[in-house]
Amino acid sequence: MAEYTQNTPQADGEWTTVIRPRTGWFDIDLHELWQYRDLTVMFVKRNFTVLYKQTILGPAWIILNPLITTVIFNLVFGNLAGLSTDGTPAFLFYMAGNTLWTFFANCINNTANTFVANAQVFGKVYFPRLTMPISQVLTSLINFLIQSAMFAAFWVYFLLTGAQMHLTPWLLAVPLVVLQVMLLGLGVGIIVSALTTKYRDLAIAVGFGVQLWMYASPVVYPLSMLDGSPRLQALMQLNPMTAPIEIFRTATLGTGTVQAGGLVYSLVFTAAALVLGVILFSRIEKTFMDTV
Repeated sequence: MAEYTQNTPQADGEWTTVIRPRTGWFDIDLHELWQYRDLTVMFVKRNFTVLYKQTILGPAWIILNPLITTVIFNLVFGNLAGLSTDGTPAFLFYMAGNTLWTFFANCINNTANTFVANAQVFGKVYFPRLTMPISQVLTSLINFLIQSAMFAAFWVYFLLTGAQMHLTPWLLAVPLVVLQVMLLGLGVGIIVSALTTKYRDLAIAVGFGVQLWMYASPVVYPLSMLDGSPRLQALMQLNPMTAPIEIFRTATLGTGTVQAGGLVYSLVFTAAALVLGVILFSRIEKTFMDTV
């Protein structure tokens, strides 16, 4: 059973530590999470070490993965399928969508097995369990920043070659968009991690589900392709990742379809997923050792 500590003063002025079990549905102590920030940083360093240990190219894969994927998207969807990119360079169009989507997918995939992958550690020592998924999304954020720097380098190159694109005032909203995507990935990821303690099938299906989710998002095609089908476009707005991707493209390439209704829906969905995820995570962490 998860526990927390509370310092209380005695009559003689000394302090003692009182350990009590957590029993509520929403027992996430944000102050305690902040106290364990050094542990979170250590987990982030561990994530990088474990991921690239005994690899030939090491951290270079952070750049190679999205670069190779972008090239494939450009060949398949740009050259062969001939999908529209709203007049922007196809390479940058696919890289913009793929960079943000990769960040979101990594947040989900890396947090989806929090309980199962760390059961041995959780069973031996107490610390705020939420530090684990938070460290995973922070690791994904660092990868995203590196990939964004690569995207910026290609953006400057295409601009110097005369490509038709420009920055827009939406660029000021990009940090908030990145924060929203991170929180959405965290919320969905910890929901899946909580459910996988009982339903192991989800651990297998999550990768496939995220892949399908990508094709339901405007990653390889612009939302403007659906202008002739209002119903399909409205259905696309039910995808909480539609608005962030379109805002990111509008900010960096000057093209995209940002709808106020879709943006509000995406924010509400993110908040709901995060709250639900925290509640489930808080509830499951008390008894997960009995089921894992």
